[in-house]
Amino acid sequence: MMYNVKVTSKGQVTIPKELREKMGIKPGDYLEVRESSEGYVIEKKLDKGKLEKYVGILNKESSSDNIIKELRGNGRSS
Repeated sequence: MMYNVKVTSKGQVTIPKELREKMGIKPGDYLEVRESSEGYVIEKKLDKGKLEKYVGILNKESSSDNIIKELRGNGRSS
């Protein structure tokens, strides 16, 4: 599917609602525009900070079973 967007005199672009919903774009989100051999690609920029708290959660001393039990609250099922 192709979408048409309009550029204002200030260089702002209006992204159609259907496309914003499909891409999960919300006010304040950033988009990345990169050049490719076919033209330009626009992508929603991922917030890497959301995953930082999970970096290093797995280590040699913890098994995945122990981590799951800890996340569930000492083995209690949710």
